Amino acid sequence: MGFCILSLLNLFAFLIFTSVQARGSVHARGVRGPNKYNFKRNYNVTWGLNNALLLNQETELQLSMDQKSGSGFESYNHYKSGLFHMRIKLPEKNSIGIVTAFYLSSPRSAVNDKHDELDFEFLGSNGPTYTLQTNVFVNGQGGREQKIKLWFDPTKRFHSYKILWNQFRVMFYVDDIPIRVFKNNAKIGVSYPSKPMRVIGSLWNPESWASNGIKTDWSQAPFKAKFQDFKIHGCTLQTGGNKNCHSSKLWWNSKKYQSLNVREQRVYQNVRRKYMTYDYCSDRSRHPKTPPECRRNK
Repeated sequence: MGFCILSLLNLFAFLIFTSVQARGSVHARGVRGPNKYNFKRNYNVTWGLNNALLLNQETELQLSMDQKSGSGFESYNHYKSGLFHMRIKLPEKNSIGIVTAFYLSSPRSAVNDKHDELDFEFLGSNGPTYTLQTNVFVNGQGGREQKIKLWFDPTKRFHSYKILWNQFRVMFYVDDIPIRVFKNNAKIGVSYPSKPMRVIGSLWNPESWASNGIKTDWSQAPFKAKFQDFKIHGCTLQTGGNKNCHSSKLWWNSKKYQSLNVREQRVYQNVRRKYMTYDYCSDRSRHPKTPPECRRNK
């Protein structure tokens, strides 16, 4: 009993700490809180049209998944840098085998798949706790998975998820709390995402890898995920090449976003210590020799 109370107190203290420490980390230039941007202003549904439903004057999108199909959407434009954010509420019930995804991706080709990709993948669950997997693909090569257990129930209300991408680093945030950093280590031979990418959201069924062998319970269908906050802060492909999209005049390329400050670093390490359940850097069965970027990304 005493252990349970202590655990709850520790969690409560952590939530207060992270809220205070992360405050203002990626709030700049009007990103704070949900906005009422119309979905169609920056996005369109690209597959599973019958399983996509616009709500609240088209400021919210509901995707559903049944045995016939899931659904997905993507941005009209490609981007070369920026801060990309989405507010998401995950499917309730037993959603094992169902994945809700929010990610950036460059075009893929069946002939020569050299795409770049930055992933948020929320693995379905039969109740708390819920696993969030992130991944980084460069030139078609991924295998850089990290997994954390979310410290809240993401099915009860909307939470904010952000990807910051500039020429210095990629950062993943949950409710403005930094959970992952992938630095530009091109100088030591580590490839870094550089291709123009679209912003994409989807609800699909990859139970072959997402459920530890457990079959999806289709009696729980349809599974429903909701998305909000469709404003994009990014440098489009139409704006120009790397020179323009890497300009320090763009606020997400400024010095403030080139590295974590002391408070953010403390919160980031706290998340890694308490909530990380898998890190490709520590998987010796896959990487007998630690990948060169791992030590630099801590």
